[in-house]
Amino acid sequence: MNITEILSKELNIKEDSIDNVIKLLDEGSTVAFIARYRKEVTGNLTDVEIRDIEKNLNKLRNIEKRQEEIINAIDNKGQLTDELKEKILATNTLTILEDIYAPFKSRRKTRADIAREFGLDKFLDKLLTDISDEEAAIKEAINYKQENLEDEKEIIIRALDILAEDIANSIEARNIIRRDGLVRACLVSKLKAEEDNLYENYHDFSKKLKDLKSFQILAINRAEKEDILTVKIEFTDDYNKNLIYKLISQDKTYNSYQEGLVKATIDDAYKRLMLPSITTELRNKLTEEASDESIRVFGDNLKPYLLQRPIKGQVVMGLDPGFRTGCKVAVVDKNGKYLDKAVIYPVEPHKKEKEAIAILKGLIEKYGVSLIALGNATASRETELVVNKLLKEVEGVSYAIVNEAGASVYSASALGEEEFPDLDVTIRGAISMARRLQDPMAELVKIEPKHIGVGQYQHDLDAKKLDLELAKVVEDAVNEVGVSINNASYKLLSYVSGLNQNLAKRIEEDFKDGKIKYRKDLLDVKGLGKKTYELAAGFLRFPSSPEILDNTGVHPESYKIAKKLEGLNLDEINIEETAQKLEVGEPTLRDIIKELKKPGRDPRDDNPEVLTKKEVMSLDDLKEGMILKGKVRNITDFGAFVDIGVGTDGLVHISEISDKFIKNPHDVLTNSEVVTVKIIEIDKKKERIGLSMRSVN
Repeated sequence: MNITEILSKELNIKEDSIDNVIKLLDEGSTVAFIARYRKEVTGNLTDVEIRDIEKNLNKLRNIEKRQEEIINAIDNKGQLTDELKEKILATNTLTILEDIYAPFKSRRKTRADIAREFGLDKFLDKLLTDISDEEAAIKEAINYKQENLEDEKEIIIRALDILAEDIANSIEARNIIRRDGLVRACLVSKLKAEEDNLYENYHDFSKKLKDLKSFQILAINRAEKEDILTVKIEFTDDYNKNLIYKLISQDKTYNSYQEGLVKATIDDAYKRLMLPSITTELRNKLTEEASDESIRVFGDNLKPYLLQRPIKGQVVMGLDPGFRTGCKVAVVDKNGKYLDKAVIYPVEPHKKEKEAIAILKGLIEKYGVSLIALGNATASRETELVVNKLLKEVEGVSYAIVNEAGASVYSASALGEEEFPDLDVTIRGAISMARRLQDPMAELVKIEPKHIGVGQYQHDLDAKKLDLELAKVVEDAVNEVGVSINNASYKLLSYVSGLNQNLAKRIEEDFKDGKIKYRKDLLDVKGLGKKTYELAAGFLRFPSSPEILDNTGVHPESYKIAKKLEGLNLDEINIEETAQKLEVGEPTLRDIIKELKKPGRDPRDDNPEVLTKKEVMSLDDLKEGMILKGKVRNITDFGAFVDIGVGTDGLVHISEISDKFIKNPHDVLTNSEVVTVKIIEIDKKKERIGLSMRSVN
């Protein structure tokens, strides 16, 4: 298998670039490092393109491994031929590989195996070549009577079991049904339970497999698992059986009796041996593709969510709302350092509103709080109304609603306890609220990505696969921004290219102990060798280092080149001439110049500002036709949920996102983007808001 050639055709990337990426990956280089510091050898491929190469490379290598396993297994049985080996090596899909291997697998004895033991394969050959009618068949069957096989008609039936198995093992015949599945077959679901409202869209549902959306597949799967729906795939059976007959009968001439036997056997093989396995195969394929799509949607939501613009230089108060147990309050300084805490009871059942406002005012005045981060979970709306009254009594303070997803997971985690061993878990949650505004990425990496609250049907997905894919998204986001050594947790450091959790902990400890000041000091960290230093150094920032380049994305291997640019007007440099003179690639030179222009630059500062407010709106304040600004909270296959500041996210259905037709909301939207929307529907009873972005300026 020529992996490079296959990848080049599949991904539309030059073979040289793919070869170089594979070599770098095999040497242990990370995707982030390759994308950022090896642009010349990859042809300036992006991290997304390199991830695609990595993913498909692993898939093809798994196929190569399976080819080898199958060849060895068949060879051990003494049944491997040169032709069969060539056929296996020419196949680069697992499904067809397993079809080839199926007849050679160790399995329970089948009806066809028993028929062969009786010697009925010879009778079958005569039956389909020399026999003209049933009378002749019975007469010939007499010659095969033996102990436990004494009925002539049974002999005929058992012989046909061999033909049925041969048909079922035919890759061409199976592919006829598979093609039908891809083109015409429908997934059909019916209500099984007596009553159900949750899955009402699927009570009498039928849709072609090729037109199914990932959220529909996952919803139907869940309903089937909960015993609410019966689900099946309906094929165009007669059409398929006709094609299989043409396949079986090519180069053969059957009389009417033989034709009847073959068609009856095709029907048996189709229903008994082929449909069950191919239905399972297609259902598994649908589920896998839906899961992959949902994981992709999750990742597409997660990365911009992590890359939200930080709010820097403000003292923030975090509020974690609650009814009976009260609202937990925490104040952190400009750098996220914990300062103070309180618990207030402004809403039902306590209703100590005045006392709560007085406590909050005291904390605001004592620490110079300028921003309040309000969690969006239980009692959020009621607490927001109290915050609204508070803001009328203080100057220069605003608030923002913060997605609480995962805060409780962090609060109760080992990391949460490690950071704040003396604080109650609920106060840790309030601290997390505040820090999510100050530096969303630094705080959110402390939580398992699947708990962050973006994506769709995450609880129905393969947990291991989801965690693996989302970890890659987090890694790409962290390395895109870079990590300041001054205030980084080991959890954040562990996502830096080349580092693991143990090394991250040592770096954090050595920095706190004053052992690390320069980038080059990383080489003194126990267990951090030259290769790891090469992979990690460029992504770590050292704001306090006397070497200014240590606080940029310039890699230490390029310091000599960067220093040769000192004193030059960076805006007037001729890239081509300078690159040749300094013997450096043009992409690398451009990156160096970009970093030198803005040392310590945070790329997230180019992203939209966080929406902060000084007054509260409610569902009752809304009217159809109103035009508002909102923030995209989550994007799914069917639309986007937008926070317009009323406590309930509105849905912009995919058909309302653009004046032009779009296949996927991700084509035009990103998570955390600020958008302008028009209210087109309000359902106060169900607390649903319909929004539109069409023709909205």
